Amino acid sequence: FVLVVALISLSFGGAVGLMFLMLGCALPQYNHYWPLFVLFFYILSPIPYCIARRLVDDTDATSNACKELAIFLTTGIVVSAFGLPIVFARAELIYWGACALVLTGNTVIFATILGFFLVFGSNDDFSWQQW
Repeated sequence: FVLVVALISLSFGGAVGLMFLMLGCALPQYNHYWPLFVLFFYILSPIPYCIARRLVDDTDATSNACKELAIFLTTGIVVSAFGLPIVFARAELIYWGACALVLTGNTVIFATILGFFLVFGSNDDFSWQQW
């Protein structure tokens, strides 16, 4: 039952984050769809860590260079997702209000992605490594 509640909460968080992103694009006073390029960062952000988890044995208690590189790459992707709307706003491609909505959506979406890995990443009976 706990996993069902977590899954519903995560899907609600994803929907709210995408709503903020779409509001930053589609509201009549903004009406520019440049912030949708942030969707690429949403897709790319979990990939390095998923690859590192698949390649690295989790029984080591010590630090692992592969996982640290994956976390570094993921951090770069997340920072780029927050920087892109700011660059767009500074270049006057989008308005600052749209930038604020996109940054709010980024915060919610990345918190949802982190929540997914915290809820489903440590469970032993379900593993993405089966794929």
